[in-house]
Amino acid sequence: MILKIFNAKLITPYRIIPNGYVLIQDGLIKEIGNGNIETPEAEELDARAHYVAPGFIDLHVHGGGNHDFMDNNLQGFLSIAETHAKYGTTSMFPTTLSSGKKDLIDTISTYEQATRINHSGAQFLGLHLEGPYFAMSQRGAQDPRYIRDPDPEEYQDILSRTQVIKRWSAAPELKGAIEFARYLLSKGVLPALAHTDAIYEEVVEAFENGYTLATHLYSGMSGVTRRNAFRYAGVIESAFLIDNMNVEVIADGVHLPAPLLKLIYKIKGPDRIALITDSMRAAGMPEGPSILGSLKNGLDVIIEDGVAKLPDRSSFAGSVATADLLVRNMIKLADVPLIEAVRMITKTPASIMGIADKKGTLTPGKDADLVIFDEQINIKTTIINGKVIYSKKGFNTVIN
Repeated sequence: MILKIFNAKLITPYRIIPNGYVLIQDGLIKEIGNGNIETPEAEELDARAHYVAPGFIDLHVHGGGNHDFMDNNLQGFLSIAETHAKYGTTSMFPTTLSSGKKDLIDTISTYEQATRINHSGAQFLGLHLEGPYFAMSQRGAQDPRYIRDPDPEEYQDILSRTQVIKRWSAAPELKGAIEFARYLLSKGVLPALAHTDAIYEEVVEAFENGYTLATHLYSGMSGVTRRNAFRYAGVIESAFLIDNMNVEVIADGVHLPAPLLKLIYKIKGPDRIALITDSMRAAGMPEGPSILGSLKNGLDVIIEDGVAKLPDRSSFAGSVATADLLVRNMIKLADVPLIEAVRMITKTPASIMGIADKKGTLTPGKDADLVIFDEQINIKTTIINGKVIYSKKGFNTVIN
């Protein structure tokens, strides 16, 4: 199959090509350019002068469409992928919560099944295990029953069962956490620091041993702290000070207000920031009661003001963001140029996860994952591997 998208404003990492075209063949980008070309053998899609960007890559997502990956339900996995595709996500790393070993193994098994039959939603690129090796003091909404130190017998057994785990988030100050990171790297898995009370000296050691990504910056991590009357820089300050530390940002406009979004952008820049939804099952759903985590043993929450809250409204309890909202907020709240906002959810996450050779930019030879949106970042069409997965009603303009 050959597909041509024309009459488009093409977003590259560093410029916008006006009145551009993209030629797609066999699921790959074959050619991009300015103007138009004669392609009588191709189906044509008129972008109507809207933007065409690489598909959005979500490194950290728990659920959506009233499903959570920890439900261990095959159809639920597919529904989450379909829900987020409507908002521009073409690739995602399904993310777990702290749990017992059996639940985790069941999730891995369901993921492996779902990957083989997921043809109508965002692609699954690998699992992100968030926990259970966390600091109890920074557990947030993670279930305290499962919080524990890294257990070599446990994590080695889990990693021996599968090749689909691509990232594992943990608190680097815990006993055995450095050895854990080294083992992850030996298996091609990215260690990330999260839900941690580490101080600067511990973060530096962790970074040197592979913890090169800070999971949802500001959330579940230490800032400046005192020990025996002396002040110490926490994980937040460490992430800023270590130039090569990559960071995730939940740019839902609630977890991080505009001044903090601006600060992160000013210090880290678009090549070190990955925009993430960190969304739970209520993403893409109306406000009201919901559950954080699995249906079996999750936490009751209420969705209002664009975020999940504990029922007593004493604390946030999860994100309900979608990828389009992240880009929109970085532009409107943090004054980030469109090109750089898009880069933070395409090229940068692809680079962090080592898949930039296949995804993240409109480059010939890369996977034909694209999204079409208007000036307000409203998604019109989502294309995955050259196939139109979603098109807003009234915008499907593929011409034979």
